[in-house]
Amino acid sequence: MTPNDLQNRLAFLREAEQLKDVLRNAYTAQGRQESTPEHTWRLCLMAMVFQDALPTLDFQKVLKMCVLHDLGEAINGDVPAPLQASMPDKSARERQDLQHLMRALPTQLQAEFLALWDDYENATSPEAQAVKALDKLETILQHNQGANPADFDYAFNLEYGKKHTATSPLFAQIRALLDQETKAKC
Repeated sequence: MTPNDLQNRLAFLREAEQLKDVLRNAYTAQGRQESTPEHTWRLCLMAMVFQDALPTLDFQKVLKMCVLHDLGEAINGDVPAPLQASMPDKSARERQDLQHLMRALPTQLQAEFLALWDDYENATSPEAQAVKALDKLETILQHNQGANPADFDYAFNLEYGKKHTATSPLFAQIRALLDQETKAKC
């Protein structure tokens, strides 16, 4: 690897650091607003916890998608789920932001990351469908676990991501448990 290649990869990592400051519309159990990297970390952990129940998936691909799925938010931030329907360009903007972040990376790595992100965004492969479902489930889990403001809309969770969490019996089982928790919070 050349010194220039090393510098370019470090430049990408420095720019990706912006994601650490992106806050989500979720709160930790202690009442602190959650950051996107914290969500990503627990999404990766969740995938690992259920890996044995998903034996047909390429787990390396699953983890890569988990890590990359919200990286584009480093530029323009997170859009809370209830507001996403009013932003039809969210996906295109996030994809463009991801491409901007990756501009210093080698072309081959850019292509790999973008292909993984596109697969996730469109829920094309079985791995992407699993990560989509886990992403929605992790969000609901955090909403139920968090010390949220008094006006937090728990009822939103009851419909959030249903089409993704209905893709397998495992995700449906997890969803049923989380929906019970959500109903108790409503």
